[in-house]
This record gives sequence, structure tokens and C-alpha cells, in this order.
Amino acid sequence: MAVLSALRRTPGALRRNPVLFVPVLVITLFQVPQLVLQSVNPLLASIVSLGLSLVFIFVMPFFQAGIIGMADEALDGRTSLECFLREGKDNYVSVLVAYLVLVAVNFAIGFAAVIVAIPIGFAVFSDLRGGVGIAVVAIAGLIAVVVGVAYLLFILFIQFYGQAIVIDDLGAVDGLEHSYAVVRRDLVSALGYSVLVGVLGGLAGAVFAIVSMLVSPQSTTLLSLPRLPVVATVGVALLVVVLVALFGGFFGVYSVAFYRTIDSGVTDGS
Repeated sequence: MAVLSALRRTPGALRRNPVLFVPVLVITLFQVPQLVLQSVNPLLASIVSLGLSLVFIFVMPFFQAGIIGMADEALDGRTSLECFLREGKDNYVSVLVAYLVLVAVNFAIGFAAVIVAIPIGFAVFSDLRGGVGIAVVAIAGLIAVVVGVAYLLFILFIQFYGQAIVIDDLGAVDGLEHSYAVVRRDLVSALGYSVLVGVLGGLAGAVFAIVSMLVSPQSTTLLSLPRLPVVATVGVALLVVVLVALFGGFFGVYSVAFYRTIDSGVTDGS
């Protein structure tokens, strides 16, 4: 099975190329100031977080292309930071265009959710006896489920656009189309891969969320927890950075190994 085959190849590539963790570690370090600021000035932390999110929109495509290029090279032998810089530069525009498509889709769904939430809230609070309010909530809930499933399918089919662009030397549109073709050809394996990565990503996200809660003054006050000193906060943040870097390096190689396994023999439009 492609999921297990790729999983077996990943540790060896990482052992041969610990340099793969360096780019992930560097970009993850940018999260440390945000975590530390949460314990000092939550409002400033929110502003910094928003600023970093905007910057990352234009930084992540370079990072994504570079990591994919390094992982692809590492699976066949040795890689280096020169590969990261080369692949990031060569594929930046194509990955950026595809990435902006995903950002636009996420924005559209978020905007639609806000629009739907307004009449729901109005219906619920204007009809406390449960007549029209419950009916509106039920309909809106059904719409939310349909949209949610459609969104998950969209992500499932286009998740390998970066690998298609970098490894198969495709443009943004062709990369998205090729990702769809690859997943369609081996849907069961793609589902298994997505579930595994989703679980691992969920665990990593949960760790990050717990740490963010522990260093937040509001959360510690609400839960009656002792407030961590700044030095302890920095130490915890650095530990999280290391763990996230390890996961990021693993995922970077694993995603490429899996893509290469299911990409064999796929042609666009098949």
C-alpha cells in the first residue's frame, strides 16, 4: 500500500539528511515571539500574529517549493540547503499562484459562513420558543455539512499541487489538475494518507494550542492556573518549535514519498 510504502522510506531519508529540519526550524522560530508576547501583551500578540499571517502568504510558497525539492532529492540520496534555495526560487511563482487559489477558497468559505451565521443568529434570538429559529438552524446546518464535505473533497484532490509543480515541473493550473488526476487514480490510498496526516497534524496542533493557552494571561486566569514567567514561556515555546520542526520535516519527506508512489503512470486528463 502506498501509505505504508512511503512511511517506510521516510525515516531513512531523514537520517541521511538532517539538514531537512533546518528550513522548518527557521520558519517555526518566527512563532516564538508571538507565544512570548501572549504572556506579556495579548493585544500586541494578536497584531503580530496578523502581520505574520499576511507575510506567510508570500513566504510559504517559497518554503513549500524548497522543502519539496529537498525531500525529493533526499529520497534518492543526499540534499542540501542549496537545493532548498534553488527549488524555492525556480517554482515560487507557480506555487504562489496555486497557493493564492487556496487562500481565496478559504476566504470565500469563511465569508459565506459569516453571511449564513447572521440570519441564524437573528432567527434564534428572535424566536426563543423554537419555531422558525429551529427550522432555520436545521437548514443552515445541512448547508454547512454539504459545504464542509465539498471543501474537504476539494482539499483532498488538490493537496499535491506543490509536489506536482516542483517534481513534475508543471505550472500552477497544470499542477492543480495533475494533483486531481493523481488522487482520482488512487483515491483509497489518498484517503488513508489524508487521515494519517490529519491525525498527526491534529496532535501537533493540539500541542501548540495547549501551549498557547498556558502562556495566555486570560486562559491562566480563567482556569486558575499559575502564570508562567517569561523565561519559562520562552523555554516552552522553544520546545514546541523543536517538536513542530520534527513533525514538519517528517511530513515534508513523507508527502513527497507518498506522491512519488501514487504518481507513477499518471498522465493529465487520465
